[in-house]
Amino acid sequence: MINGLVIREFEDALAQDFHDINAEWINSMFRLEATDREVLQNPRERIIAPGGQILFVEAPDLGIVGPCALQKTGPTSFELTKMGVRESARGLKAGEFLLAAVIERANDLGADPLYLLTNAKCAAAIHLYEKLGFQHDAEIMAEYGARYERCNVAMRYVDPPAA
Repeated sequence: MINGLVIREFEDALAQDFHDINAEWINSMFRLEATDREVLQNPRERIIAPGGQILFVEAPDLGIVGPCALQKTGPTSFELTKMGVRESARGLKAGEFLLAAVIERANDLGADPLYLLTNAKCAAAIHLYEKLGFQHDAEIMAEYGARYERCNVAMRYVDPPAA
């Protein structure tokens, strides 16, 4: 536990937080695409029911400050998607705490590959992804990148070697 942060599992009562936190950051940098709206408005149907997961990070005195989803996209493939942290929690390391938990969950699920799609404008997030083991990957871009107009960065998780 860092700064009193805790991980919470998805429950329907948190669906609005999943929507609002993601819609806020996406709208601040881009625009919501049809695929965004579909997932954000129907997280149980689009993420959970097909075998994915959504985790949340909760901070003391702030409540839920960020979600992150693992969307099942094939027999063992998972996309790390819809990760955002409220501005009120910036500086608490909530994003790093959440990302580490989601990577651990993906490993538990046997995710291969675990990948993400993003945009170069999300430089701080890309730095965090690189720090925790994601590498830029042209194959992932070719296979999955066309789902989003804004996607110009694709990354695959590579288990860092043991120290």
